[in-house]
Amino acid sequence: MAAQKDLWDAIVIGAGIQGSFTAYHLAKHSKRVLLLEQFFLPHSRGSSHGQSRIIRKAYQEDFYVRMMDECYQTWAQLEREAGTQLHRQTELLLLGMKENPELKTIQATLSRQRIEHECLSPADLKQRFPNIRFTGGEVGLLDKTGGVLYADKALRALQHVIRQLGGTVCDGEKVVEITPGLPVTVKTALRSYQANTLVITAGPWTNRVLRPLGIELPLQTLRINVYYWREKVPGSYSVSQAFPCILSLGQDPHYIYGLPASEYPGLMKNTPDKHFILDCHPKYGNIVIGAGFSGHGFKLAPVVGKILYELSMKLPPSYDLAPFRISRFSTLSKAHL
Repeated sequence: MAAQKDLWDAIVIGAGIQGSFTAYHLAKHSKRVLLLEQFFLPHSRGSSHGQSRIIRKAYQEDFYVRMMDECYQTWAQLEREAGTQLHRQTELLLLGMKENPELKTIQATLSRQRIEHECLSPADLKQRFPNIRFTGGEVGLLDKTGGVLYADKALRALQHVIRQLGGTVCDGEKVVEITPGLPVTVKTALRSYQANTLVITAGPWTNRVLRPLGIELPLQTLRINVYYWREKVPGSYSVSQAFPCILSLGQDPHYIYGLPASEYPGLMKNTPDKHFILDCHPKYGNIVIGAGFSGHGFKLAPVVGKILYELSMKLPPSYDLAPFRISRFSTLSKAHL
């Protein structure tokens, strides 16, 4: 076993927003944590780059809404620690036909969780947002908590705070080999490290890291296309004009997003049921996996990082992890485990 001074409490692979928040929570609890990133920071190859992301409580699932309560608190705490603004409230306008089942479920969930919202008729929409051309018949659901997170800025601030808390961030170190055990050994292109626990949050490269460990997750690569338009009147879509972020729910399985941004991530991983994977490796209990964050993981990263921290330290989880267990994929063949 490595000498104590060379032994990390935890190593986190992947310095995207999920891995960074995991390292943040570990460092907050005085754990000796190493955050490894294969690319030099900052980079735009994963799903945590870009100027902005939507933050919202408008979800169909109660468990995500409950998670978002703590997420808002932690984002605000990070703002205070970093001394910079990372969030802007704009409200979020969800659009869909009156009979749209997803829209109806979201409205019911917001009501059940007592989240401030407003239902808008087609006439209300035209009056409230005259600079939007509606196709006809849509109704609106306004999530009053909706807004924007400054993604690049938030990630830089988070990694700065991790260092202030005593954590170590090493970029430009690609992991080339993992040897399970206690301790677990992680070999990069530059050197080897040992730790009591390993957390893997490798984004699109998750299965590449996991295959040598005898597991392959049902992750699908998503590429998101976003279309932009020019304002006829400069500033007409600004927050000062009470213009919200937009999420359109149509018949197509993919949403249409509208938010103040010049770019959006083009590469990410999703699971078949669109829910995260937050679990321990089925064979190696000190290897923790966070994956499948699709298009809605950024805003939830504060709680995701907390859960991954708890799993890595064998602490009771703060939330029910049944929706996020690897075992829910009953079609996963034995060859993948």
